[in-house]
Amino acid sequence: MVALVSDLPEEKLPAGQAGAVVMVHNNGEAFEVEFPIDLHHSVVATVPREKLLKLRGLNYSKAG
Repeated sequence: MVALVSDLPEEKLPAGQAGAVVMVHNNGEAFEVEFPIDLHHSVVATVPREKLLKLRGLNYSKAG
């Protein structure tokens, strides 16, 4: 999971919008990210690494 650190105006996505990485480009220079918009709509965009913040989540390997 990642979040945008700045707006992505060409996709009408605001800073802070969270999404899931679905593909890595050029050894991590850019990522294909799926951003859910509502229950039936999402936007997939190629985003450079510097526009993304990796979000921390649950570590299922340590869950008990």
